[in-house]
Amino acid sequence: MSIERIDTLVVGAGQAGIAASEHLRNNRVPHLVLERKRIAERWRSERWDSLVANGPAWHDRFPGMEFPDADPDAFIAKEKVADYLAAYAKMIDAPIRCGVEVKEVERPAGRSGFRVTTSDGVIEAGNVIVATGPFQKPVIPTLVPEDTGVMQIHSSAYRNPQQLPDGAVLVVGAGSSGSQIADELRRAGKKVYLSVGPHDRPPRAYRKRDYCWWLGVLGKWDIAAPLPGTEHVTIAVSGARGGETVDFRRFAAEGITLVGRTESFENGALTFANDLAANIARGDANYLSVLDEADAYVARYGLDLPEEPEAREIGPDPDCVTNPILSLDLSEANITAIVWATGFVSDYSWLKLDLLDEKGRPRHQRGVSVEPGIYFLGLPWQSRRGSSFIWGVWHDAKHVADHIATQRSYLEYHAAASRRAG
Repeated sequence: MSIERIDTLVVGAGQAGIAASEHLRNNRVPHLVLERKRIAERWRSERWDSLVANGPAWHDRFPGMEFPDADPDAFIAKEKVADYLAAYAKMIDAPIRCGVEVKEVERPAGRSGFRVTTSDGVIEAGNVIVATGPFQKPVIPTLVPEDTGVMQIHSSAYRNPQQLPDGAVLVVGAGSSGSQIADELRRAGKKVYLSVGPHDRPPRAYRKRDYCWWLGVLGKWDIAAPLPGTEHVTIAVSGARGGETVDFRRFAAEGITLVGRTESFENGALTFANDLAANIARGDANYLSVLDEADAYVARYGLDLPEEPEAREIGPDPDCVTNPILSLDLSEANITAIVWATGFVSDYSWLKLDLLDEKGRPRHQRGVSVEPGIYFLGLPWQSRRGSSFIWGVWHDAKHVADHIATQRSYLEYHAAASRRAG
């Protein structure tokens, strides 16, 4: 069997892989993008039916193309986001090969480049860009035994309320996914319990400007690293129904029962930490801090943006916060389903190279790995806060592609110098 050879191989044809292809093409770097399923597959098959982007159309896109027939302030449905990425790939003529899974990447001893084993044969590549994104393996805690008779699914497998059996639902995790799913289930008539951990809950919009705009003008998209203690903070924000601020007090008033962080399970009952009030207060403090910074910015630059004093009105704590439930018998509460909105972990077991730290995270500088020739794209905080967003990964991809082009120029000089010496 013949072995295919390519200068740079990109693994994954989501937003990161497509951005990489555009910048590699601009640098005239021969490359190939492999995708095990379809372009932007996770947007299509690993998100719930009603999901929309968490940022407005004017912001959550690549610079080279707007969303067609969309209001700039609209929040785009997930299928249209996938269609957009596929259309963008076609526009830039990205060399994408779908239906091919990368099984293993290794560096042959004493040779440059990498041997890439795929479901369709072997490829030799001078460089490999890992563009598989941060959402690889769903995390489902092993708290509740499978034999309890309660349906348990991860948020990536949740599609719609009709998917769940009759009865109450516990949603564990109150970030963007968990809070939106809980709200949808409540609107569908379900009795919903929502386990709320520490979180930030910024305003969706304030003084006629979206939160994404405020992050931009306040310089927060470009923060190079999370502040100490905030590396794993959950953020609750929503583009649902035209975009709205996630307000857990409103959730409680509308019928969702809030509980604290889920801790353990024994004898048919879940126990929750007595931290709900503190978690809600922390979210409120984050919310108000954004308003404070926005007001200061408006005053400093004299912007003609209307005041919004009602945005600072925060109601009293609901009963489920002042008298928190610390233990919940699943059978007595008629809970028949648990949706685990508990995030993801990365899986780089197919990279047979010494490039991960003790926690399994890539060791890199702005996507340039400690292993020469290996690159990463789409990592949270890869170079800045915005790195895992559509527009942010586009800028990171330019840095990675430029680095590859620079290394190619060094190798071209070496080859030319060797020829002259010969």
